[in-house]
Amino acid sequence: MKKLILPYLFLLSSLSAVAQYNPIQFGIQLSPAFSYLTTDNNLIESDGTNLGIKLGLMAEYYFQDNYSIHTGLNVHFGSGGALRYDDSPNGFEYVDIWREALDETFQNPPNPNDLPGATFDYSLQYVEIPLGLTLRTREFGYVRYFVRPSIALGINTSSRGSLEGVAGIDDSENFKIGSAVNALNLSWGIGGGVEYAISTSSSLIGGIGFQSGFLDVTTDNDTDILRAGRSAGEDNSRGKLNSIVIMLGIMF
Repeated sequence: MKKLILPYLFLLSSLSAVAQYNPIQFGIQLSPAFSYLTTDNNLIESDGTNLGIKLGLMAEYYFQDNYSIHTGLNVHFGSGGALRYDDSPNGFEYVDIWREALDETFQNPPNPNDLPGATFDYSLQYVEIPLGLTLRTREFGYVRYFVRPSIALGINTSSRGSLEGVAGIDDSENFKIGSAVNALNLSWGIGGGVEYAISTSSSLIGGIGFQSGFLDVTTDNDTDILRAGRSAGEDNSRGKLNSIVIMLGIMF
């Protein structure tokens, strides 16, 4: 009888421990994000920040008490930024980008000679799939601190643009610029913050993170730029998308 009871008690205790420890958690986030564009050409200046929001689902798999792998599915609304093509004495004399979008939008598209000094505003939307680690401290009362390195694949689902500083074009008029934006973006990120336990299985999350793209957001197809004293050439600059994210969410 004892030989039967002891394994049975051991099985019950094991099942009880598994029931109390849930290695998988899910959550939602609603995080404001400030995005901007940078390039590797010092005559193309970052000239504006977009205020957007990240909305989505989060999932974490704990492989130890304080360490987990996280992923999810987010939609980043209002991403992007603005780029200004410098028209200083040593700047650009001719800027021919967004050609297809401008031809489709305007009956009389702006002349590329009038675009140096103009600001090109990008309003982008991405579906993002992040993957990374979450490293936590032990609990201090109801609070734990965390650091979260990650990478993310972004799939562009909407691209709108507008022009500032061009005669005859309203700054508020926006139009499709999908032909001028690459479909995919890959980025790395780092963030940190606090978790506040509101129950045995739920917690509020708050923190701040930085995200920066590896890939060129802008396409160079059918583009032409001209600088003083140089022959015209394709715009081979690389436009990177960066974001500062105020991380807000809840895990269940």
